[in-house]
Amino acid sequence: MATKCEHCPLRKRDLFTDMSRDEVAAMQRFKVGELVVDQGAPILMEGSNSPQLFTALHGMGLRYKYLENGKRQVVNLILPGDFIGLQAGVMGEMGHSVEATTKMTLCVFNRSAIWNFFKDNPKRAFSITWLAAVEEHFLGDALAAVGQRDALQAVAWALTKVFLRGQALNLVNNGQMPFPYRQQDLADALGLSLVHTNKTLATLKGRQLAHWSDGALSITDIDALADIGLLDDCSVEKRPIL
Repeated sequence: MATKCEHCPLRKRDLFTDMSRDEVAAMQRFKVGELVVDQGAPILMEGSNSPQLFTALHGMGLRYKYLENGKRQVVNLILPGDFIGLQAGVMGEMGHSVEATTKMTLCVFNRSAIWNFFKDNPKRAFSITWLAAVEEHFLGDALAAVGQRDALQAVAWALTKVFLRGQALNLVNNGQMPFPYRQQDLADALGLSLVHTNKTLATLKGRQLAHWSDGALSITDIDALADIGLLDDCSVEKRPIL
């Protein structure tokens, strides 16, 4: 049975803004069902023209693209509440791929209905625009991390950002959150070698700031880690959910 929008568990989490009854009803009309995908399954492929858009209801994933030389660039991580496929919805095809790193449940929307959805629900349409702007802002921060932070600063920045997001999603329990990724994923996100990433993580562990193993991330001093990552703002802005 698909989850009704009025009973969506994500709406109770600290990260997301409140929705009016009319907005919930509009989302229910836009939603056509749910899709469950297994760990490692592709959700969208670069160059594809998917007829569907998704919101991650449960589970986590990864956005990435491959270069012609076979190297991979991780674009960002997908956490619960993220909207997936807008690029194809607006531009006609995906510029990157999306893969599930855990079993995922996705809310499904028909791409063909998005323009009518925009027309009939301008406030919800602005929410989609806002999410796109946030994505652009994040990619600017990520580019700065890759280009201007050293390895220790970049890894500290990435772990701080994801942990703060995890806190806002109520995923952190006793200083630990699920982090079902590989060190290679982090390396591919930050333009580092796997060896360099491993050594950097060991340095943070040795300083008793962060520890990542067995699919879980623990951070003991988020402020100290943020300082290393050159983060001057540890707040997480509330965002709309679709």
